[in-house]
Amino acid sequence: MRNFVAGLLVLGLTLGLAACEPAPAPDEAGDAAAAAEIAAAALDVLITDEWANRLVENPAFASSMGVTDYNGKLPMVAAEDHARRLLQDEAFLARLEAIARTSLGEENQLNYDLLGFVLRDRVARASWKPWRVPFSSDSGFHTWLTRMADSMPFRTAADYENYISRLGAIPAYFEQNIANMRQGLADGFTMPRAILGGLVPTMSAQVKDSAGDSAFFKPFLDFPETMSEETRERLARAGRAVIEQAVMPAYGALHEFFMSEYIPGARQTLGAYDLPDGESYYRYLVRYFTTLDMTPEEVHELGLSEVARIRAEMEAIIRDVGFKGSFADFLQFLRTDPRFYAKTPDDLLREAAFIAKKIDGQLPAFFGRLPRMPYGVEPVPASIAPNYTTGRYLSAPEGGRRGGLYWVNTYALDKRPLYVLPSLTLHEAVPGHHLQISLAREMEGVPDFRRVLYPNAFGEGWGLYAEKLGLEMGMYDDPYANFGRLTYEMWRAGRLVVDTGIHAMGWTRQQAVDLFVRNSALSIHNINTEVDRYISWPGQALSYKMGELTILRLRAKAEAALGEDFDIRGFHDAVLAAGGIPMGILEARIDTWIMAQIEG
Repeated sequence: MRNFVAGLLVLGLTLGLAACEPAPAPDEAGDAAAAAEIAAAALDVLITDEWANRLVENPAFASSMGVTDYNGKLPMVAAEDHARRLLQDEAFLARLEAIARTSLGEENQLNYDLLGFVLRDRVARASWKPWRVPFSSDSGFHTWLTRMADSMPFRTAADYENYISRLGAIPAYFEQNIANMRQGLADGFTMPRAILGGLVPTMSAQVKDSAGDSAFFKPFLDFPETMSEETRERLARAGRAVIEQAVMPAYGALHEFFMSEYIPGARQTLGAYDLPDGESYYRYLVRYFTTLDMTPEEVHELGLSEVARIRAEMEAIIRDVGFKGSFADFLQFLRTDPRFYAKTPDDLLREAAFIAKKIDGQLPAFFGRLPRMPYGVEPVPASIAPNYTTGRYLSAPEGGRRGGLYWVNTYALDKRPLYVLPSLTLHEAVPGHHLQISLAREMEGVPDFRRVLYPNAFGEGWGLYAEKLGLEMGMYDDPYANFGRLTYEMWRAGRLVVDTGIHAMGWTRQQAVDLFVRNSALSIHNINTEVDRYISWPGQALSYKMGELTILRLRAKAEAALGEDFDIRGFHDAVLAAGGIPMGILEARIDTWIMAQIEG
């Protein structure tokens, strides 16, 4: 595999030089067909080149894609590495723009547009050097490492030696990230100090009394039966040594840096507007995460209108159940009544798994295509759970030993109400992230980069749309679960208000917390965790509601145009057919699908 990938890179770089030359006009090439062939060949070479380079530059990503050539390495993330990647991306983009798009066929035009979406974002975002803040409020460069073994094979001694080598690379990887964060401190480009406390345990938790207690030691507890005892002992000794002498000291040094330098030196403001050139940075992030041309002010106003609409639907449910008291009283009832909470972590996981299987049985009525990849239900790891979100989906690594994972946070059970579990499951598992991402991974005849492309407005918008689809699937079987659905929708509508409020309008953290406390049944713990997330990740929180509203609008358009001929399975298949795509491209594709149904 190593020689194959390296060969692709060399071939791509060689042929790519030719691709930089302007394509001949049709009359020079002979005819339009020849021009199309030239353009398609240049695009194919570029796509191959960019993908091979992506694997070389990010060994961990390569592992997740089933490419084992670089399993002994970690990414290089020093300032000069980011500068080198920017030059590479600018060269890739120049080559793309030298290709005559109009000469390409329909599918290649889509490939052209999607690669352009990726490259233009990388080039544009690089000007703000976001690598100076390599983490969010609950995770970052140091947390994914505890799960890196999931995407690596452990069949031979060489596989274990690669893993040991990758563990040994952690100190240098951390040193590069610390240097980047020091640059951020010097430049005033840091994470807000107010939200950093919750991240500290994710560092200190990896410093154990012995290597055997470390999550990194797990592969050394399960050797292949065919491996000799002598080899097992040798590899286990080496693993123990590298964890104790390299990995845990690196986490200890990171923790010390964070406590003694980063937190004291971090900025005391909250919003992205307060960063150097922060206004233009945030306005760019709004456009990127929504894939729509909207200003923060327009998003804010839309959010306020959605909050008002959802609040009215919530109040209608309160009247319907005959509750005597105010809206605030009802929220307090939901937050405190024991009937709405699991007694043990296993109870919560079992309920999530039951709901997931119940949804599975409904999927054929709503989708013509279903993924082959299975998924499981697991708790959020204890080391990150206290400051982690309620649930999350992790896609299956290529050629790995597990399917997709629907993570459920079992920390602080009295803050994890059961009435929101149907919405969470619909979003994170099926028909939300697992179904959408797995179908994208299983696409045939498309470039590899498209299988992993995830425009946030599409992916998160689909997840929120899946929550509402649960109404048609019969997943909200009592008014409290439906109120939970509206609570989750309010959560996403509130994000439009809160994210823009914090990052563009000078909102305080308390203003953001108060909006969710007043308008949703989310637990106070969850609200605090989520607000910290929005502060740490400007713009991303906008993608959910903006994407969902676009999908709902396109569905309404299709239903109006097709009437009784509207097929919900066909519509969903059309939405998901091309994998993750920007919303403008999705709209054009759905318009084409509608016309095909009318004509056909």
